[in-house]
Amino acid sequence: MTATKQQVSAADVIGSTIAGLGARHAFGVIGSGNFIVTNALAGGGVRFHHARHEGGAVCMADGYARVSGEVGLCSVHQGPGLTNTITGLAEAAKSRTPMLVLAGATPAAALTSNFRIDQHGLVESVGAVAERLQAADTAAADAERSWRRAERERRPVVLMLPIDIQAQPAAGLGNRAPAGAGGDRDPTAAGGDHEPTAAGGNRAPATADDRRAPATDADRVAPAAAGAEQEPAPPPPSPASITSLADLLTTARRPAIIAGRGAVLADARDALERLGDRSGALLATSAPAHGLFARNPYSLGIAGGFASPLATELLPQADLILAFGASLNHWTTKHGAMIGAQARVVQIDIDPTALGRHRPVDLSIIGDARATAIALADELDHRRHHASEGFRTPDAADQIAAGHWRNQPYEDASTDQWIDPRTLTIALDELLPPERAVAVDSGHFLGYPSMYLDLPDPRAWVFVNGFQAVGLGLGNAIGAAVARPDRPTVAALGDGGAFMALAELETAARLKLKLLVLVYDDAAYGAEVHHFEPLGHDVSLVRFPDADLAAIARAAGAAAATIRRTGDLDIVQRWLDEAEPGPLVLDAKVNPTICAEWLEEAFRGG
Repeated sequence: MTATKQQVSAADVIGSTIAGLGARHAFGVIGSGNFIVTNALAGGGVRFHHARHEGGAVCMADGYARVSGEVGLCSVHQGPGLTNTITGLAEAAKSRTPMLVLAGATPAAALTSNFRIDQHGLVESVGAVAERLQAADTAAADAERSWRRAERERRPVVLMLPIDIQAQPAAGLGNRAPAGAGGDRDPTAAGGDHEPTAAGGNRAPATADDRRAPATDADRVAPAAAGAEQEPAPPPPSPASITSLADLLTTARRPAIIAGRGAVLADARDALERLGDRSGALLATSAPAHGLFARNPYSLGIAGGFASPLATELLPQADLILAFGASLNHWTTKHGAMIGAQARVVQIDIDPTALGRHRPVDLSIIGDARATAIALADELDHRRHHASEGFRTPDAADQIAAGHWRNQPYEDASTDQWIDPRTLTIALDELLPPERAVAVDSGHFLGYPSMYLDLPDPRAWVFVNGFQAVGLGLGNAIGAAVARPDRPTVAALGDGGAFMALAELETAARLKLKLLVLVYDDAAYGAEVHHFEPLGHDVSLVRFPDADLAAIARAAGAAAATIRRTGDLDIVQRWLDEAEPGPLVLDAKVNPTICAEWLEEAFRGG
């Protein structure tokens, strides 16, 4: 049978439909259960990036989605291929990342298959949505439904693809040969310097101008009911709730706005800043929304455990707190210390279950953060152009400008052997261009990049701590670098997390990413050392011999250096000056005796 006459399968239709919906990049590990569908993605113009482990692949899709604003896409084998994603999938679910995972699945009748597990129950147990390829004839509809759910509900969806249904003939691609069938298909038909199909090996990374459409319209399968459905508008707040909230604002003397990841996803920055101007409110964010109010003169930065001394002083003085898309959990409120006893609290969220979940509120509003901020500012304008000075005095602006963490004095604890992590991070911030991205893993070190690395916007910030799992940051940083190859991306890791993700150093090197991997290396699980040692416990089991991570990184194909003093960071400037730098790994030997200021608070929260 020639390639042009070969019958297309449901797997071909799944891959081609998703390509037709606008997917540009996918991540994954190939097995027999996802081979055909991944080739169909690549054949439709989706650039596929092969990770070394499914856990890394799903994190890459997560980081890509957070930075690009698109749906992240991951492809894995059934059974162990899916179980390897679960920790990263839980992080994406808790962080409300829109993502579609294509997962092979055992046939319903294969009751004794070694791969057989309850895949639906598994993914739903960590907060993801389970979808299924129902039949060959529904392949296009199943693919589009799953993609749209991820997009609209802002959470990961796993589309189970039973391998017996994948192989069945399906309509949808006309007479075109399925992707990967060989024959006369031109591998560059999608435009540009396209990579080999998904089964291939080394691949070039996306270039800065690689913003092309995945394939021409004529070459795509039309998704089910294409054009028949308009994207639903975000839920608006009720007029009554806006009236009530405006009443509170007009009587407040010192309001403050705390914005969370929901505000980032709603693209609410301009609307919230306008509202702040009208009401005289101070601006702050939760840790996941860091950068939302970058360079605003009335922004206090992060509220909670990473809050500056000035933010810790000013926020409790507010008599009205407006939380937009922020959960107000114990991290953001510092166990309530950031909210004064006199403050009335209003929480705005599109998720009704988030309202009042972590603390009582005086008014809860179901609504999109951006739509609510616009409606509220309009209402204040309508009320005879209400404007309040609030906190916004020239003296307050001067205090805020001087109150950043960079300006806080500390005793530099660097030695000939170790560098102070604060000194390290401040020096790196001065070297990096303003246009950069930062992805932060979990661990004792995570406050330093949060406090000392400036950001251009919240899409440049990937805070991988929704699940508080160590080892996910490198994968997320790789996805972030793929999304924006035009700027440097920093992967801020501890040595524990770096060792958990070592295999993906080779992925970063193979993809030639502009990625700076900064390892805060204290040769220990530092959080456990600093928590348990003062209590008199033996912490020898969480300390390790010093390891040469720079040598390991070079073996994986990356440039690398060991950092013990600020002068060792000269390599960063040389790296930035390169026309097409690959990844650079900095094994920073940080002083292990320094305990981060926020750590005691973190362990109180669990």
